[in-house]
Amino acid sequence: MSRFHIDADISRAKTLHTDFYTDPAVFELAKEKLFAGSWQFIGDVGMVNEPGLCYPFTLLENYLDEPLLLTRDHQHNLHCISNVCTHRGTLVIKEPCRAAHLRCRYHGRQFGLDGHFISMPEFKEVKNFPTADDDLKQVPFFSWGPLIFISLQGASSPQLYLQQMMERVGWLPLQEFVFRPELSKDYLVQAHWALYCENYLEGFHIPFIHAGLNAVLDFGNYVTELFPYSNLQLGIAKDGEDVFELPVTSPDYGKPVAAYYFFVFPNMMFNFYPWGLSINIVKPVSQQQCKVSFLTYVWKEELFNRGAGSDLNQVEMEDEEVVETVQKGIRSRFYNHGRYSVTREQGTHHFHRIIAELLKNA
Repeated sequence: MSRFHIDADISRAKTLHTDFYTDPAVFELAKEKLFAGSWQFIGDVGMVNEPGLCYPFTLLENYLDEPLLLTRDHQHNLHCISNVCTHRGTLVIKEPCRAAHLRCRYHGRQFGLDGHFISMPEFKEVKNFPTADDDLKQVPFFSWGPLIFISLQGASSPQLYLQQMMERVGWLPLQEFVFRPELSKDYLVQAHWALYCENYLEGFHIPFIHAGLNAVLDFGNYVTELFPYSNLQLGIAKDGEDVFELPVTSPDYGKPVAAYYFFVFPNMMFNFYPWGLSINIVKPVSQQQCKVSFLTYVWKEELFNRGAGSDLNQVEMEDEEVVETVQKGIRSRFYNHGRYSVTREQGTHHFHRIIAELLKNA
């Protein structure tokens, strides 16, 4: 049996062995086993909203560290391609720009905005050239409205990760959600990335840690729904708090929903509030540190920073404090496993089950 086996029966199960958080080899293994095959949010179409625009970025910098490039060609088609030149491996584009084509600054190799090889100086004598290996590699991507997701491997369907979220809140006009960089922020958390995710995945701690949030949410009606590679925590409001105006087609019609908290494996949180959307991306840095990017999309300005979606910085500070103490505790000689609350920690159990399955041979 794998050292990371998790019993399917939550009433019998023990939590992940602390080796998952403390073993350097497991931290490295998770890059390919957990992250490379997942679908990762990279931004929205506003980054390349006109033909010729190019946006270079690094996927999960300091962890996966994969240099990629988002482009929009002159036929208005969107592309995600490798940003590594197929000649000698330098980066093709260093800064966002507008271009008719891509030209490597090292030796002049040229590519189309779709990544296909165009030309190369001083290569007339090279045999069997060019081939498909000289094109910049295409990276699978998926768009949900203006939101863009990519997968380095593309072996699994994006719907496996995103379908339930898209169906549940598909009535929201995402094209009206405006990214607000001045309201977005990065947090450096002194804890393993999975500990941060585990904390998000259960509302069990809300009455103990988040006094402000507990004042607006009806904890007695807080429920978790599990899906293949995602889950939903449905935040029901107390009387008088801001709630969604739900369409009659919504399965939640008639409920005073204050927030939809969607977790998408392995490291993404999509928090929908009546004012808009806060996306949290948890980026591993080391075994003891992660960076959490809060990305703010405002839909209804007049509702911003109210209800369950208010004081998010304060909620984050409260979460960081407790997660950082867990980081210290999991190194203890006297702790290897915990147990789950059957009624309140279904999300954490589900998260651990997915990890255990993907690492079953580790």
